[in-house]
Amino acid sequence: MTRHFLRDDDLSPDEQRQVIDRAIAMKGDRFAERPLEGPQTVAVIFDKTSTRTRVSFAAGISDLGGSPLIINPGESQLGGKESVADTARVFERMLAAVVWRTFAQSGLDEMAAGTTIPVVNALSDDFHPCQLLADLVTVKEHRGELAGQKLAFFGDTASNMAHSYLLACATAGMHVVLSGPVDEAPRGDILSDAQRIAADTGGSAGFTVDAREAAADADVIVTDTWVSMGQESEKDARLRRFETYRVDAELMQQAAQDAIFLHCLPAYRGFEVTADVIDGPQSVIWDEAENRLHAQKALLAWLLEQ
Repeated sequence: MTRHFLRDDDLSPDEQRQVIDRAIAMKGDRFAERPLEGPQTVAVIFDKTSTRTRVSFAAGISDLGGSPLIINPGESQLGGKESVADTARVFERMLAAVVWRTFAQSGLDEMAAGTTIPVVNALSDDFHPCQLLADLVTVKEHRGELAGQKLAFFGDTASNMAHSYLLACATAGMHVVLSGPVDEAPRGDILSDAQRIAADTGGSAGFTVDAREAAADADVIVTDTWVSMGQESEKDARLRRFETYRVDAELMQQAAQDAIFLHCLPAYRGFEVTADVIDGPQSVIWDEAENRLHAQKALLAWLLEQ
């Protein structure tokens, strides 16, 4: 059966460990694995703009011996003159895999249901699972084993990033807590899924409006932009709504002394995080950004073997 990666819990705890460990190995020997030699082609479709996703997938597919086919908005009939299901059947006869950065999760689900090649979610409105693989690689590099680590996320806890932190960290056996306004709480079904997973892995998943409570003794402090693509018209209102969840030096002091700071970028210094934190000694954001390359390579190599 073809395996896809549409949301973080598409990987079991053991499978997630395999991909993370493989990513770390690939980072140590960047060109050791060439499963796309030929070269085979992987379509990388962008309905949303991108920097790190575009560069990391294009470079990673090339590293694996393949050829990335970048498809920008308006450059195909996908979802317009041609249905997602019909496009999926065409793709499987020409490509090794499909990577799609899009809006609705339903499009990814339809693509995966209609094809025999792996489909990878490179970001949707609901999840950002490839980013979380990179983040977990980074945490493991800097903190050792993932299980038992406490990760606290601040800000828009109804976002795709927050949802992915819940599922991915629970799968890794971590203790993940989201902190934000009560009217921006995570989706109930996703929180429930994370708590169900955590019950099996020894982790935990929760939400609190109390930022200091969330930060207390955390090993990893995380935030993300408060104004995502499509929310620009709401900028002023969102800045006011989230300002008490800004990651600053005072909040970092609530965390463990050796805590690390993550941000998937792009960052807006002075909004969701202060410059002294993101540019400070506890920040590992550049390792995190680089690890998108290695994590996605490991994921593609793993999927192609299934």
